[in-house]
Amino acid sequence: MHPERRGWGGFGAYSLTGDLPREQALAVLEARMAELEGRTDLSTVEKSAERAALRASWVNAARRIYSELQPWETVFVARHPMRPLVRDYIGLLVEDFCELHGDRVFGDDPAIVTGFGFIAEQRVMIVGQNRGRSLDERVACNFGCAHPEGYRKALGKMQLAAKFGVPIVSLIDTPGAFPGMAAEERGIARAIAANLMAMPRLPVPLISVVIGEGGSGGALGIGVADRMAMFEHSIFSVISPEGCAAILWKTSTQAHAAAAALKLQAHDLFEQDVIDEILPEPVGGAHRNYAEAAATLERFVVTTLQELTALPAEVLLERRYQRLRTVGSSFKSVLKHRHTA
Repeated sequence: MHPERRGWGGFGAYSLTGDLPREQALAVLEARMAELEGRTDLSTVEKSAERAALRASWVNAARRIYSELQPWETVFVARHPMRPLVRDYIGLLVEDFCELHGDRVFGDDPAIVTGFGFIAEQRVMIVGQNRGRSLDERVACNFGCAHPEGYRKALGKMQLAAKFGVPIVSLIDTPGAFPGMAAEERGIARAIAANLMAMPRLPVPLISVVIGEGGSGGALGIGVADRMAMFEHSIFSVISPEGCAAILWKTSTQAHAAAAALKLQAHDLFEQDVIDEILPEPVGGAHRNYAEAAATLERFVVTTLQELTALPAEVLLERRYQRLRTVGSSFKSVLKHRHTA
């Protein structure tokens, strides 16, 4: 990833115009800003004042648009082709990253990245799902859909971290585990189940953050944690909107209705006690300012680890157990009330 893109804080280069009709207003302002730079009939002072006014208008419009996103629109933002990926965050946050490969059974799955490194002087194990940026990279890592060897790699490296008392930070970004025949033949369900059984017992802090899309068991396979957060415009659901629509309506054209029914936005999941914190994104989405998004992630990780690393292992494990027992408790209460009403 080019350094200027990783820290870029400008406007327009990564707009969703065409996918997100609301952004047409931003496109108009961006065109005016581009036109302004080419004008020669204005003095430097006049151009500076006009640039500041257009910038303020863009920021105000972007804040309004992104605060009103509907579920299906949030899906587009979470899947934005220039949204920061796990390797972008590693490049911006993690010092001395040492990547670890392979599951010691079958092979290495590029859809899951693991390795030791330092975040603000705290040694951590990073486990993240990689969707890929270029077409070749996306194909190589199955668009972020991991095979069984990916989940075995993740668990093996998490167990290694636990052996040395190193906290674990998992970055979730997948539409789900790979659904192909090869994954089934090699035991994808068993591999995910093994992670779900082992992760609650690891005697080190576990932090999970949904950085883009968190789908089905593919996300849960690295998503058991003491604290779980989501970026503001990411999504987290039991199935993709398209998959849900295909099951319920027999057509993917109802994906927008499925997205609304799934309650996959961060604020819905926070209200239902599925996640613990919502991480705010830069104005116009994380794809517009990698550096600011990475700084937000760093603050969350550092603050949370300061709290969790101070706990004795037995207290940490008990609190984790109680958290997992009560995930979705608000939603359960609503269902119970409807059932008894």
